[in-house]
Amino acid sequence: MGIPIRQSLRIGMHVIRRHLRGDKRYPLVLMLEPLFRCNLACIGCGKIDYPDKALNARLSVADCIAAVEECDAPVVSVAGGEPLLHRDIDVIVKELIKRKKFVYLCSNGLLMEKKLDLFEPSPYFTWQVHLDGGREDHDRSVSQPGTYDRAVAAIRAAKARGFRVNINCTLFLGADPARVAAFLDEVKGMDIDGVTVSPGYAYERAPDTEHFLNRRNTRMLFREILRLGRGRHWAFSQSALFLDFLAGNQTYRCAPWGFPTRNVFGWQRPCYLLNEGHAPSYKSLIEDTDWDSYGTGAYEKCANCMMHCGYESTAVADTIAHPLKALSVALNGPKLDGPMAPDIPLDHQRPAVDVYANVVREGLEVLDREAS
Repeated sequence: MGIPIRQSLRIGMHVIRRHLRGDKRYPLVLMLEPLFRCNLACIGCGKIDYPDKALNARLSVADCIAAVEECDAPVVSVAGGEPLLHRDIDVIVKELIKRKKFVYLCSNGLLMEKKLDLFEPSPYFTWQVHLDGGREDHDRSVSQPGTYDRAVAAIRAAKARGFRVNINCTLFLGADPARVAAFLDEVKGMDIDGVTVSPGYAYERAPDTEHFLNRRNTRMLFREILRLGRGRHWAFSQSALFLDFLAGNQTYRCAPWGFPTRNVFGWQRPCYLLNEGHAPSYKSLIEDTDWDSYGTGAYEKCANCMMHCGYESTAVADTIAHPLKALSVALNGPKLDGPMAPDIPLDHQRPAVDVYANVVREGLEVLDREAS
């Protein structure tokens, strides 16, 4: 099973409790970015083109704890950048585990084996290693040969020490379903605990915006991958209804507030990938963001997005609201033939606005104020 029962129950109770309270927007996963700096330059990442002042900035341990307590998500995904470059990353992880948060430490694997001694296995802790397919596909996506082999060596070392390890795999335009299936078989052989698979989303700051999937391509690709996966028992760390959505069987609107992002500039609006400004607090993020102006069908930048950071929250809410439907999909798998669910029309989406320069300027001003 890709998602531990203890974690599933905690999330389910969290969702039910927030529904009973009448909350319309609440967090499931805090995307915590204690730094932007990375030791790779991947084609699908726009973090590395920030100015040096931003790349050199770090959230303190106290900042990270405050963010977790402020938004109270049951799961914390510690990302970046490469979080293992943060000198206090082990302290951050230990403090979050102490608070019974389910912590996923995202890494490209290059420093992971060297840093294993800083961490201890725990049911609340999972390594989330970035692998975009097999050796050739992954090394091409991160623009550096040899990274796949180093990441796999780190995975094997972590498993040998008793750690939970998940794989985070992003698929791009031209992904071959048979090669993806072979990759999923390969990582299954590494005894990994789960795989998160998402379609690459061409957000504006990605260095290469030509090799991302549109929504129809995504649906067709995942139908074929899941068809090849019948009987192969891959452990996806995603809800059954989110996979059903990727296969074109659900018409969902994104709920980006379910995966709020805290980074060195503040609370990022509106989501982990799309950066259109920062709020000074989680409360301000939720209450002062014009959520209706974002998402597929509302904003041109969001047209092709089907990422888990926007749609997994919707799928989880649908699971709680329609448990029998979710159980049927979990037991039988997504429908892989016949017509797809209607997609969201794009007729009334507002045009994209270039706000990057202002966002960076305002972010640097925040850093200057904090340093003074």
